[in-house]
Amino acid sequence: MPNTLQDPQNRLSRHAVKIWIIHEAVGSLIAFLVLGTLFYLDARFSWVFWVGWILFGAAVLAAVLTLWSLLLQPFILYSRWRYAVSEQFLQLKYGAFTETDELIPMAKIQSVATKQGPLQRRYGVCSVTVKTMGSSHTIPVLEQDVAKALRNQIARYAKLKEVDE
Repeated sequence: MPNTLQDPQNRLSRHAVKIWIIHEAVGSLIAFLVLGTLFYLDARFSWVFWVGWILFGAAVLAAVLTLWSLLLQPFILYSRWRYAVSEQFLQLKYGAFTETDELIPMAKIQSVATKQGPLQRRYGVCSVTVKTMGSSHTIPVLEQDVAKALRNQIARYAKLKEVDE
């Protein structure tokens, strides 16, 4: 094995951006519903004047964060997410402002699983989660067939055995 590792080249599914945007939109909608309810209660019960200012500040902050999480963050994260698998290591590279480059030795992997929520099921994608003794690492949005092949490949390299329940 060469002494230097190459940067990972495998990318996430093209559906990643859509899924992240929908996920963030639902979260933002809930936040704005809560803020709207608090504004209504403030007007209805005439809370002290500074509560309105705090709510206004929270609304402005929520609007800025919503714009970031819907218009910029998903595209930046998608363009920066990479992974690679070799017989010795699982390599993950991601991050918008702080770039993280993780190198997980196959010998330390204890389990590997695929996970699919309702939104992921709609787009035919899964996430792959690798667990080691001290932590968990997830590759978030992969095509279903790619995710299952990757799970099996990691299990083979890590020499994981199926446990009959």
